[in-house]
Amino acid sequence: MELSKRNLENKEFFNEKAKDDYDDVHQEFMNTKKALTDSIDIDVKYVVDLGAGTGLELIEFFKKYPDARVKAIDLSDGMLEVLATRPFANKVDIVCGDFFEVDFGKDNDVVMSTSALHHFLYEEKLRLYKKIYECLRDGGLFINSDYTASSIEEEKQGIYNYEHQINRHNDTPLTVEHELELLNQAGFKDIEVGQPEKESYKLFKARK
Repeated sequence: MELSKRNLENKEFFNEKAKDDYDDVHQEFMNTKKALTDSIDIDVKYVVDLGAGTGLELIEFFKKYPDARVKAIDLSDGMLEVLATRPFANKVDIVCGDFFEVDFGKDNDVVMSTSALHHFLYEEKLRLYKKIYECLRDGGLFINSDYTASSIEEEKQGIYNYEHQINRHNDTPLTVEHELELLNQAGFKDIEVGQPEKESYKLFKARK
């Protein structure tokens, strides 16, 4: 399936979730989302949030960085409509669009993401990680808290399910080893892997 078609299907899927129970379901991920903010160790003014959704991860972020400016990017206009109602919405530039097409800007301090990037294949992620690297200032951070495959067999199964459309919505998480390969290929250094509370998740922190 072409990436553009998959993105369209993801948009439709998450628009439905926004109307349904997304925030309720993702309450169990709040410590995983908070881990993004907790891992920041530099001064922060400009941030890009990839897959911002309804803005759950920004609740803790703005408690720590009330003067920061965030560009929140998501495919789902339904999700972003919820984000626009948050009390910190005046500090957020909301962008509905495709990660591969939206301009991330330059000299950002942090690019962060959670529960969003496991929807891409290896080569797609490499392209995206290079784009993230280029939009950061020197010393800037890319922090990704996301679902990973526990084995190469699980990774291959996810890709098979996606290619054969086994389910309506198929995740394609990569192994930690493949994630580290991608970050290195994109140019990142000082790469750390942490374990947020959610067992199937890993937190990747990489510096430009």
